[in-house]
Amino acid sequence: MSGTTTIRLTLIAPAGGRDLREARFSGDGPVDPAALARAAGAGAALRGTFPRGTARWVVSPCHRCRATADALRGPAPDAVPAPGEVSEEVPALAGPDMGRWRGRTLAEVSAEDPKALVSWLSDPAAAPHGGESLLSLRTRVGAWLDTTRDAERASGTGRLVAVVEPDVVRAAVAHALDLPAPAFRRLDVEPLGAVELTGRSGRWNLRVARALD
Repeated sequence: MSGTTTIRLTLIAPAGGRDLREARFSGDGPVDPAALARAAGAGAALRGTFPRGTARWVVSPCHRCRATADALRGPAPDAVPAPGEVSEEVPALAGPDMGRWRGRTLAEVSAEDPKALVSWLSDPAAAPHGGESLLSLRTRVGAWLDTTRDAERASGTGRLVAVVEPDVVRAAVAHALDLPAPAFRRLDVEPLGAVELTGRSGRWNLRVARALD
């Protein structure tokens, strides 16, 4: 692949479930069946853009991202999936380590430790839960983005689809556009929301609009 090839990365947030509705930190419960059905329906159009074998699929290492990717991709044509038919789990794309808040809801933490929550909400470098700060998450995801961009330009397909946790989508966009740290919390990511980044010449661009067909 030419060093001038543009890399196309589509980031997709997982389908919704109770943990997302409850704002549960690092929750990884089941995805709503209706949400998975919606993902399967959306996948038909996505498969038109990325036919099998034309893109590499990666996921955050969690149940809801794997389940969403499976629904989007649809059933494999063979009983035993070929290499590339199974989405690759990437540890660097895991959601943030929420330490002792893992499994707790935002409301529970607010009631029990409001000062710590305010610190976390106001300072991207803070990690009062003993886990990973949002700034550290951005650094980790950004390193994966840049390494992947360079590797794909050298030898990959040039097309990637990543089904990742909402905070990973935010971190990727913030890194790609070199946004100021507070901007992280101003990026809204809905279930099954998609963002497209294009990478070449040592930088990333955000594709903000498509022509209506």
